[in-house]
Amino acid sequence: MRKEIYISTRKKETRIAVLEDGQLAELFFENPKQGRMVGDIYLGRVARVLPGIKAAFIDIGQKQDAFLHFADIDKTSIEEYADLLGDDTSIDEVAEAGTETVKESTEEGELKLLQPVSTTQRLGTAETYAPSKSHLLKKGQPILVQVIKEPLGRKGARVTTRITLPGRFLVLMPFMENKIGISRKILNQRERRRLRNIIKALLPNGYGVIVRTAAEGKDTKTLRGELEQLILTWEKIEKMLPNEKPPALLYKDLSVTSSVMRDLLTKDVEKVVIDSKSLFREVVAYARWAAPDIVDKIELDETEDIFEKYGINREIENSLGRKIYLRGGAYILIEQTEAMTVIDVNTGRYAPRQNQEQVSLRINLDAAREIVRQLRLRDIGGLIVVDFIDMEDEKSKKRLFDELRKEFKKDRAKVTVLPMTEFGLIQITRQRVRPSVFEKFSEPCPTCAGTGTIFLRNLIFKRVERWFAKFKAISSDSSERKLILKLHPTVASYVKSSLKGKFKILKLMAKYFVLIKVEPDPTLSVEEFKVISAKTGKEFTETSVAPTPIPKENQNKKEEF
Repeated sequence: MRKEIYISTRKKETRIAVLEDGQLAELFFENPKQGRMVGDIYLGRVARVLPGIKAAFIDIGQKQDAFLHFADIDKTSIEEYADLLGDDTSIDEVAEAGTETVKESTEEGELKLLQPVSTTQRLGTAETYAPSKSHLLKKGQPILVQVIKEPLGRKGARVTTRITLPGRFLVLMPFMENKIGISRKILNQRERRRLRNIIKALLPNGYGVIVRTAAEGKDTKTLRGELEQLILTWEKIEKMLPNEKPPALLYKDLSVTSSVMRDLLTKDVEKVVIDSKSLFREVVAYARWAAPDIVDKIELDETEDIFEKYGINREIENSLGRKIYLRGGAYILIEQTEAMTVIDVNTGRYAPRQNQEQVSLRINLDAAREIVRQLRLRDIGGLIVVDFIDMEDEKSKKRLFDELRKEFKKDRAKVTVLPMTEFGLIQITRQRVRPSVFEKFSEPCPTCAGTGTIFLRNLIFKRVERWFAKFKAISSDSSERKLILKLHPTVASYVKSSLKGKFKILKLMAKYFVLIKVEPDPTLSVEEFKVISAKTGKEFTETSVAPTPIPKENQNKKEEF
């Protein structure tokens, strides 16, 4: 696989594009005003403990409290943290206080112990078995946490008590004493034993380490140097703890650019293009230490917009639409909701001279590759349901399932894929770390507020008629005989130009003994209207009316603006 990385620091933000075999695969953005939080370590304070949802909320000094699921709580780390502070409070005493917190948090009275949930309920995530750990927490208790998921909308960041410090070759785990893990992507057993023996000899007591894939082939000196640096970083955090009051930020993780270089600067990278001299020198210096083989592949290009020069802007526009075309005219539709992402695979104009099963399999395989690329590119997380084209042969279904799993091996996020159901659906869960990239390039429609539907014109006018009926007292006032009805330009045009619309206005004037002048107002949405006094300019209506969905019986009508 041919991988290229393009880094642009223009337009007041850093943009990073990763191309695989010429196709855009990943996008990263870093805005100085909206720095990322993943990896940051906070000294927080327990705000609430809610055993009913197996979670606690932690005040870390942000707008929304962070979310701590019981599955992300490690008893050892809490005990170690108490030792760091020199706190004499035992875990048993915390448990007693935690019981009081539970009673305070549950307004319905009786406390019920939580039971493990089945694996089908959470599609194999870490939350499938999260027994109650509320006894480890009490309201107001200081707690050391690390952000593992960015805030999303009205949801706060997600945190864990399992603290880790990632490096290029190693990941330090301060509370996992003498635990050594080796990346599964290092397949050579001799190399795995060599790395384990090196780390075992270097690792001091009280720490654990995960050996990353990039460590393969590295010598003892290189690994010792990074391990010492990571331990030094942790010791600085330890020294800060007794002097800080929660909520406080103790450690800020690397910038997006630095983390991408740390994680993606691998042997399969064929080209790195950077438009900033200072960043170019920084990346080259880092590569000389971490990946000497690719130093010569790093290029400086000070073109005004390298994303435009190398066609990346065009790739972004083509790749982030609602409809994505496949070869031969087939396409996929991507619909994102608050709860999940739904993807539909359609044949379109694809009609080769093959039997239906072969056609369906070929389209589904193409769609599977594109869907994985789109999920990575848009950084879509959470629950994803894909409606593939129906296939009868079990071998075809298995081949599609295997293709999805193979493609997801390129994804650095944690992914779970379930086999196809009898309805042709495949369910996927993908680790959500930050808001989807798609959100950066879109906003809710100002007309339909994101619902995708608007009122039919006759329904809009019915609301106008109901308003006149409700406020007929206005028209009975002798001083208010001339009114101005302001509508969205498309609705105003319909009312003024059509016989049906003119008749409705005449009917209102005759019924309420007023003169009504229709005027367009582009500041109004299609669903809004205003009634204003022609004499005084006083507005009689409220300025905004929330849109509501079109009744089902009217959804199939062909009336359009």
